[in-house]
Amino acid sequence: MSLPSYFLRPVAQGFAAGWLLAVAGCGVSSTPDKTVVSAAVAPAPVMQEAIMADAALSKRSVRAAPMAGFAAESAPSGYRDEPREQYQALADNPIHSVAEAPVSTFGADVDTGAYANVRRLLNQGRLPPEGAVRLEEMVNYFPYDYALPADGSPFGVTTELAPSPWNPHTRLLRIGIKASDRAVAELAPANLVFLVDVSGSMDRREGLPLVKSTLKLLVDQLREQDRVSLVVYAGDSRVVLEPTSGREKAKIRTAIDQLTAGGSTAGASGIELAYQQAQQAYIPKGINRVLLATDGDFNVGVSDFDSLRQMAVDKRKTGVSLTTLGFGVDNYNEQLMEQLADAGDGNYAYIDNLREARKVLVDQLGSTLTVVAKNVKLQVEFNPAQVSEYRLLGYENRALKREDFTNDKVDAGEIGAGHTVTALYEIVPRGEKGWLEPLRYGKPDVVISDRQGEMAMLRVRYQLPEGGDSRLIERPIAGAASGKASDDLRFAAAVAAFSQQLKDGRYTGGFSLKDTEALARGARGEDRFGLRAEFVQLVELAQSLRTPTTASNSDPVASNDN
Repeated sequence: MSLPSYFLRPVAQGFAAGWLLAVAGCGVSSTPDKTVVSAAVAPAPVMQEAIMADAALSKRSVRAAPMAGFAAESAPSGYRDEPREQYQALADNPIHSVAEAPVSTFGADVDTGAYANVRRLLNQGRLPPEGAVRLEEMVNYFPYDYALPADGSPFGVTTELAPSPWNPHTRLLRIGIKASDRAVAELAPANLVFLVDVSGSMDRREGLPLVKSTLKLLVDQLREQDRVSLVVYAGDSRVVLEPTSGREKAKIRTAIDQLTAGGSTAGASGIELAYQQAQQAYIPKGINRVLLATDGDFNVGVSDFDSLRQMAVDKRKTGVSLTTLGFGVDNYNEQLMEQLADAGDGNYAYIDNLREARKVLVDQLGSTLTVVAKNVKLQVEFNPAQVSEYRLLGYENRALKREDFTNDKVDAGEIGAGHTVTALYEIVPRGEKGWLEPLRYGKPDVVISDRQGEMAMLRVRYQLPEGGDSRLIERPIAGAASGKASDDLRFAAAVAAFSQQLKDGRYTGGFSLKDTEALARGARGEDRFGLRAEFVQLVELAQSLRTPTTASNSDPVASNDN
């Protein structure tokens, strides 16, 4: 396996102190359907990771000439001065008693957008709002050494059990899924529709200029049998490029280069038009996908969350999936981007720089575009003779009912070629001190299993991309914890600890950010791509962002270090 070129660059070293001076507090306001988190923006640090193409593009005027068919309207009044990023507020998964609820069920998830977005916020000098931190996307951002499939199934399954680093009475159970990778040359013919937001809110360096550079990275990977269309929207929507063969790269790049920003945001009409283009060039048994590049700030036409999400649900039935690529700052609607991709049977990524763009659309192109298994559901049944309590770390918006596991009509996650999925449970072995108070009036009957060596039974259910009845994989999980956790489990535990510390930290106790840093630093392993070293730097940065106003009991990031 050759190393991606962008990983060979040194990871940015150190952080300047001066840019931290402008850090301000965050305010949160709620509406019935969403939580809006507003935060003052601090200047971005000057990082060695700055990319020359980004710098060159930032010097150009995005509004050099209005596109034909679009009025050069000004951006909505005050959108730069009144940050209004939107995140979904989700309560952490509850603690369960095995005697009362021995079965846990959820849909697999391989999105990683939350990590890149949190990285962006930290690099801007801001601690992220709680809604921005989705633990499973933080953990799944990193590659892990899992077993490949060996029995004809589309993915292999790995489990590991080890002591929890933040609680001496609990253990961490790691479940890993690894799909076989596919080279770009092996992918089915692709029918891709680039759907680009060219509204006024994208008129900034982190918006349309970065979108254009990102899409041109993907154009370089196109083959002759691939087709590309380009649809744009602002106050209206239109087709800029009809379906074009991947061999006409110059023509596609020229169409991308001509995009300029200005106007309001009629996102729904753009999505409708993009799906029409995808249907027009539909490739049977091929990859048919819309790639939406936007900040999600829809303000014209259909803009309510439920209607947009239902649109994606309806369109996926036509065989066209939806990938969302998030861009921009201040007005970024992260909740919409993540949920649209979920509803559209696609994936969500946040692009904060060209290195991330290359990671998603070049080095991981096969996993971004190709689904090897759909409606992937995980179910763990804990043995009450071995485990008294448990909690699932993350996956709050992927929870399923127990009966949903066998119902093929219930949608769940998709796994792309080469993807890895990691899930972590924190469990209380029977006889150890747990989180729950003992019952005063007796305990529920506990069925003592005759399978004393099994701590749990793992079940994975999935469908092949072409559909049909779901298939089942079952793996018993041994109850004995290893003496020392692997580097992969220890590093995943560090990312999980950091994610919890960025929120309320209720379960990590006295385990501090310094402890997290030490755990991650000692578990970097080979770290061929430098991603783990970058994570250690982010933990260090979070420590430096503490201020007197955040150093209170209400802020776990600060209080846990005291």
